[in-house]
Amino acid sequence: MAGWWSIEVFHGEFSARRWQDTYSSPLIESALSHRATSWEWHEHRWGVVFEVEFGTDAEWEAFRSLALVQAALDAVPDPVNGLLVYRGRGGGAGSASPRRPRPSAGAGAISLPEPGDESVVQVTGMTPPGLPEPVRAGAF
Repeated sequence: MAGWWSIEVFHGEFSARRWQDTYSSPLIESALSHRATSWEWHEHRWGVVFEVEFGTDAEWEAFRSLALVQAALDAVPDPVNGLLVYRGRGGGAGSASPRRPRPSAGAGAISLPEPGDESVVQVTGMTPPGLPEPVRAGAF
């Protein structure tokens, strides 16, 4: 079964474009020598995507296990968070509709009830001796 695979590389310590310039030709040559039927590069503001199509999963696995491919993936600009390898075409294949904002975590995660009527308690005669009695609102 033919299928597309994507290798997505994000900017990091250096530009993903620089990584592409270094590894593009060897990756393409290796893909074609392992029976890739098509390939494309895409450049985005966050990095680059190498999309490659193979006729079978076994051909993809043979390509993916090559030492040259391993070395290229090990040399991405951000070795911790800068690499995604997945089945399908990628990079610009976002959702058809914009994402709705998620509720914030922490204190703002749930809405608080609206304030209701608060009862008012009148306290009189509680002033310590020697202090003047406070003036109540509206009693001038």
